Amino acid sequence: MLSVELHTHSSLSYDGRDPVELILEQAEAVGLDAIAVTDHDEIDASLEAAERAPDYGLVGIPGMEISSKAGHVLGLGLEEAVPPGLSFESTLEAIHDQGGLAVVPHPFQESRHGVMARISRDQLALGDAIEVYNSRLFTGRANRQAERYARSRNLPMTAGSDAHISEMVGQAVTRVDADERSADAILAAIAAGRTTVEGKRTPWRISVRQFAGGVTRRLNHVFSLFK
Repeated sequence: MLSVELHTHSSLSYDGRDPVELILEQAEAVGLDAIAVTDHDEIDASLEAAERAPDYGLVGIPGMEISSKAGHVLGLGLEEAVPPGLSFESTLEAIHDQGGLAVVPHPFQESRHGVMARISRDQLALGDAIEVYNSRLFTGRANRQAERYARSRNLPMTAGSDAHISEMVGQAVTRVDADERSADAILAAIAAGRTTVEGKRTPWRISVRQFAGGVTRRLNHVFSLFK
């Protein structure tokens, strides 16, 4: 079983803080086998992380967190960026066109762009997997809703720290029963449902710090657009 972190953000995300190097150092330090950097609507840092991951004893999985019209979708195993602003179905299609895997993160949390506020329960089942444990939720209710839904539809389940600072990388992991230690084998095993999830909730003080830092960086990002 490989220990895989599927949901992290670097400084390339408008609300992320740390560079790829610190994220990979943390992943190595906590004993992960593989990691995906999934920046908001950006892929360059993830491609860099995937290339540099072997230097840290890790498998790198390129990907991104895509802002569809319905909400956020993780695209894993991508080679190039999927544009934001597409419909939920078109976003999944664009991921699949690259041979990637579509994971729906925190689907039941509207305040964090979960898709269930804008799509039906049948549409949600079009995703390849459901993130059923996200460390950055202040209560466990949305995680439990996601897990109940995934189990009711027999959908593959994943976990992710949703770390926006490097210290929280590995706070939640997906244990993957892969045939070999490679990105392709890990994604194939996830699609086949050969996963278990585990994790700890991000301490509320750190969640507040991540949120506050994200707001500041988001405002700076917005202001920069008007310079």
